[in-house]
Amino acid sequence: MKPKLLIVDDDLDILKMLQNSFAGEEMDVTIETDSTTALQRIVSDRPNVAIFDINMPRKSGLDLLLEAKKVDSALAIIITSGQKTTQNAIEAMKRGAYDYMTKPLDLKKLKNNVQKALECNLLNRKVRFTRDRELLTDEHLDEDIMIGSSPEMIEIWKMVGKIADSDATVLIQGESGTGKELLARAIYDNSRRKNRPFLAVNCAALPENLLESELFGHEKGSFTDAHARRIGKFEQCNGGTIFLDEIGEMSPASQGKLLRVLENQEFERVGGNETIKVDVRIVAATNRSLLQAVKEKTFRLDLFYRLRVVTFFLPPLRDRSEDIPLLTELFIRRFSRKYSKQIKGIAPKAMENLSTHAWEGNIRELKNVINSAVVLCKGDLLIPDDFESFLEARAGFKEIDLDAAGDDYYQVFTCMLEPIFDGLCQKNKGSIYDNVNMGLEKALIQMSMSKANNNQVLAAKLLGISRNTLRDRLEKYHIGS
Repeated sequence: MKPKLLIVDDDLDILKMLQNSFAGEEMDVTIETDSTTALQRIVSDRPNVAIFDINMPRKSGLDLLLEAKKVDSALAIIITSGQKTTQNAIEAMKRGAYDYMTKPLDLKKLKNNVQKALECNLLNRKVRFTRDRELLTDEHLDEDIMIGSSPEMIEIWKMVGKIADSDATVLIQGESGTGKELLARAIYDNSRRKNRPFLAVNCAALPENLLESELFGHEKGSFTDAHARRIGKFEQCNGGTIFLDEIGEMSPASQGKLLRVLENQEFERVGGNETIKVDVRIVAATNRSLLQAVKEKTFRLDLFYRLRVVTFFLPPLRDRSEDIPLLTELFIRRFSRKYSKQIKGIAPKAMENLSTHAWEGNIRELKNVINSAVVLCKGDLLIPDDFESFLEARAGFKEIDLDAAGDDYYQVFTCMLEPIFDGLCQKNKGSIYDNVNMGLEKALIQMSMSKANNNQVLAAKLLGISRNTLRDRLEKYHIGS
């Protein structure tokens, strides 16, 4: 389907001239002389790009711009004017215009601007995060996508559009659970590398020797258990994008090898002498201050500067509470379908409670709370009682001191279970012991597989169990099947 261009001007001669100019541009061009019919056309046709003259009878191009953006926030609009006034240009850009041009129009420049505006529009429609409620369709329910239309997130979307197609190294900073990997995937999905591999590695999930092997590969006999040559993620990802999560936890030795990849796009496998050349874009993420780590001499300054060519700061959920209702709707619909529930929505008071909660675990915490509430909901509407035990339990987690607990997790699990124990007893009469133990084991297996990027060998080592035992548990709990 050809992209659509709508041109609105009360001067018919200019309209015909522009229509003829774009005739060979592989676009469906529509012209309108009236702002009212133009708005109707936007509703019915959903053009990709529009050109509005600023001075029109009944409704100015600036007013039409505002109304058009309410209909379709992704529509890229170029404002034209016969008056060379600074205020018009400022007002047009403040209202969300893609560009502002004065007459007489430079057709070559206009065509170039329309092409860039089209690319921006297609990016906005195609990117896997969803800004508008109308795009929250069933096809997205099973995907992990970034959504949000808060001012903070809009700035992030704009930045993605600017840098996605470059090869610039990206550093994403943000608290745990804010969606750093989802942002990395969005950048990848809209880059020229989108048809090549995307691989994610959690640098905090693996010991130093295993992380080097995971990233750079190893030769046979290079260390204990190295029974065969292993191809690392950088080789597997040649031509694509690699996402290095929790980059601040990387050892100094691995940092040095990574710096070499960034500078020269080359490395050697662990225990090897052959220099391997790769073409890989690196997107890194951290939930800690790398600058502080540099001051503490646990992170290399030269690597820090190499990584932060483009930096994103993902805001915590509490700082973009406008997005909580949309996220809540997504998760309710997702888990309702997953558990074959007929939940229609959420009560206003329950939504108010969610919107004012601190969400220290950010989107990940909200997702888990909605998951649990949907499972336990007895009606077709989520009410405050469906959330009370989980929000109380989360409040109790603040008091847990893992360092003080040492190897005795009695205090940890007491704090977790106490607020929901009555509900568990009621729901699991006579079987609470088995059900809670199985639930805990399944959670450990699932989280370990996630941290190890579904690598069974690494997940088994993380858990301290044999690979055969892990396989048995994966089969038992239908994980990954």
